[in-house]
Amino acid sequence: MAETLMLPATTDRRALYESLLPQVEALLAGESDQIANLANMAAALKEAFDFFWVGFYLVKDGQLVLGPFQGPIACTRIAFGKGVCGAAYSRRETIVVPDVEQFPGHIACSSASRSEIVVPVFDPQGNVTMVLDVDSDQLDDFSDVDAEWLERLVTLIR
Repeated sequence: MAETLMLPATTDRRALYESLLPQVEALLAGESDQIANLANMAAALKEAFDFFWVGFYLVKDGQLVLGPFQGPIACTRIAFGKGVCGAAYSRRETIVVPDVEQFPGHIACSSASRSEIVVPVFDPQGNVTMVLDVDSDQLDDFSDVDAEWLERLVTLIR
């Protein structure tokens, strides 16, 4: 794949994800370095959807540590069970938050973040090795469509 995404001229998220998935798959297939792949996936999601913030938190030393991302500076370390990222890690499930102000214990890395989705990433043994965190500066910006397709995208991470 070239370093250019070919996206349909639409705001329909399902159509955008359907177009994006095979392109990201091709992009990651030729690269063995995980950090490079995480960086490209974050960039592809940011470019396709213009989300406020897209990035990964990696499991390291008993906590979540900031990995590759696109957007403004972010929290560096998050404890398991804390905030949306820590909750998604602990619950081992995708969490969609329509209004971050209503999520108990939300960690405000940026006051511009209004809604959020966090998707755990599993290794072949079923361990959560990282989470994909996507923030929007719009309320209620994420749906089941985002959850479904982001879960599909993270299965491409090796």
